[in-house]
Amino acid sequence: MNVIVVSGTGTEIGKTIVTAAVAAVATAQGRSVAVLKPAQTGLAPGEQGDADEVVRLSGARTSAELGRYPEPLAPATAARRAGAAPVGPREVAEAAAKLAAEYDLVLVEGAGGLLVRFDEEGGTLADAARLLGAPVLVVTPAGLGTLNATALTAEALAARGIEQLGVVIGSWPAAPDLAARCNLADLPEAAGAPLLGAVPEGAGGLDPAAFRARAGEWLAPALGGVWDAEGFAARARP
Repeated sequence: MNVIVVSGTGTEIGKTIVTAAVAAVATAQGRSVAVLKPAQTGLAPGEQGDADEVVRLSGARTSAELGRYPEPLAPATAARRAGAAPVGPREVAEAAAKLAAEYDLVLVEGAGGLLVRFDEEGGTLADAARLLGAPVLVVTPAGLGTLNATALTAEALAARGIEQLGVVIGSWPAAPDLAARCNLADLPEAAGAPLLGAVPEGAGGLDPAAFRARAGEWLAPALGGVWDAEGFAARARP
């Protein structure tokens, strides 16, 4: 199966835009891409969700949601308060496997961080990744505090025997501060995995044609792009 699970070290850090960039690069290479959002929270029925946004920006072939809950909370909490059935890791793995039989690449975008609870049994995105045997791409912020959160996520993945594909900075500032510039060198060590890209802040506001044309500039060759981690860090070195 060709499945990548996209997780973050927290919420609102650019996970959806990174997922869209990966999807855009793969689509430009002629691969069919499906985007799976196991649990969408904070939106009413009919509103555009994260998976829809990925398709809009990237041109991916299709998107799917397994559950949608109106309050912006952790999936298990949001499902409980809505009186709705939660989405468990096994359902996520089964849905991703089914899509992987039809599409060249399946991107599974989590909600918040790796260990956010999906159901009342404590199932998480990490459990879904382990069931799938899929690697996890970690999206992290650029600035102060990101090293600790990235290291904790890496330790959680390693403890479960899950491959970490690498780290992408979800929103690289137009005017990075000292912490952000230093973190370019320190993030790979904290993660124990390579830095595979930096998506510029505001990238989600580009029109789809511009987004697709530029996505490869933000991602390293391991993700199909041309971004050079060493060169980027050298230009930003304090």
